[in-house]
Amino acid sequence: MTKTIIARCEEKGLRLTDQRRTIAAVLEQSTDHPDVEELYKRAAQRDPNISLATVYRTVKLFEDWGLLERHEFGDGRARYETADRDHHDHLIDLNTGQVIEFVDKEIEALQEKIAAKLGYRLVDHRMELFGTPLKKEKP
Repeated sequence: MTKTIIARCEEKGLRLTDQRRTIAAVLEQSTDHPDVEELYKRAAQRDPNISLATVYRTVKLFEDWGLLERHEFGDGRARYETADRDHHDHLIDLNTGQVIEFVDKEIEALQEKIAAKLGYRLVDHRMELFGTPLKKEKP
């Protein structure tokens, strides 16, 4: 990550209340892809005066300003991660809902090759794989 959400807000001239700063800090420290309900729980532990509505409004504001990426992983919940992270793809475990981040140079090269073959220069992409764990054979 290059800059914090707070630093990017300040660069863009976005006013940061104490509650927005708290929500930004929670997002920065998240190692998962929390939804708004989970963000609210984490933020309320730091500031019991934060309301769920404030978290919803702040997440929407951060998303509109390009500070957060919204993901729909097929479980009916929008989940978020900071927008300036290094490129990666996602594998979603359909049994547990766990989101596994990965980067694969071969897949990246293949996507570039496909775009070029179709007459395009690839500018961006998002890949989400959905799967279930392979059953391990008993010895």
